[in-house]
Amino acid sequence: MNGIPLINGEEYSWGDIQVLLAGPTPITGITGIEYSDEQEVVDNYGAGRYAVSRSKGRISCAAKITLYASEVNALAKQAPNGRLQDFAAFDIVVSYIPDGATAVVQDILHNCQFKKNERSWSEGDTSKTVDLELVVSHIGWNH
Repeated sequence: MNGIPLINGEEYSWGDIQVLLAGPTPITGITGIEYSDEQEVVDNYGAGRYAVSRSKGRISCAAKITLYASEVNALAKQAPNGRLQDFAAFDIVVSYIPDGATAVVQDILHNCQFKKNERSWSEGDTSKTVDLELVVSHIGWNH
């Protein structure tokens, strides 16, 4: 604890998230989403033993969405040839706003495509989620 009392202190939670996948209708069969970007940052050396400057290189993105199998099957019915990988590139909009807040935070995953479509089942499963890895061109943070 930092000793500071709770002031305007509601943190974001899963219940505050709304995800739009390639359209205006929120996905309800979602149980998780992960996304990140990473940039190559390197030290440049000159005279002496220490870096004299720094350069930035490529930015690469990673994303994964976890959906119930029924949601994945519904998406597959809309896909060309029933393959998720055959969808044209689409955007995913992730919005979140806690109760009482006035500003929506919105991240946009641009030009997404599915990399893989798979299922795995185990004895005792009472529901089935599917992790779908995505290719993403770039992420618009807090738009």
